[in-house]
Amino acid sequence: MSAVAPKVGLLFGSFNPIHTGHLILAHFMATHTDLDAVWLVVSPQSPFKVGQELLPERARYELVEAAIAGNDQLRVSDVEFSMSKPNYTIDTLEELHQHYPHHRFVLLMGEDNLPGLPRWKAADRIIAEYEIYVYPRPGIEATTIVSPANVRIVDAPLLDISATFVRDCVRAGKSIRYLVPAEVEKRIQEKHYWQE
Repeated sequence: MSAVAPKVGLLFGSFNPIHTGHLILAHFMATHTDLDAVWLVVSPQSPFKVGQELLPERARYELVEAAIAGNDQLRVSDVEFSMSKPNYTIDTLEELHQHYPHHRFVLLMGEDNLPGLPRWKAADRIIAEYEIYVYPRPGIEATTIVSPANVRIVDAPLLDISATFVRDCVRAGKSIRYLVPAEVEKRIQEKHYWQE
């Protein structure tokens, strides 16, 4: 990592559960861009996913922790757990700046979320004050860039894996091998997550 001002990508998600697509994306961003590291920020409740059935936040955090063990460029963050809910990105960024004043934070965002960015809380501040690295999403056409100065389109691998698909496989008693890391698969089985 840079000695002066580490540049850290923030990948937000419910990670319900974390899967190979998340990990490949996070590792790609940490190793193929100018980022020093990527932090996976486990969201307790997304304002856009209110009512969605989620594992308890600590259980999801532990699955991410298990998934990234041994990779010193990836880190899991529970910064939002103690914040008021629902969580908004600008509030989380401000909280992180209080804890890590010398870090430069970059938002990692799927191309499908970019058109909705202007509707986010304090979107004008986010766009003005932070770099945003946008990665492709399956079935999404290239979108108009919101702010050429701060938004960078990254040609990351396109992986059509979803947490919903993983959960559906578990419920149906089908294998999730290679969809999630072996340690995550083991924990899902041991804890009987999403099993009727």
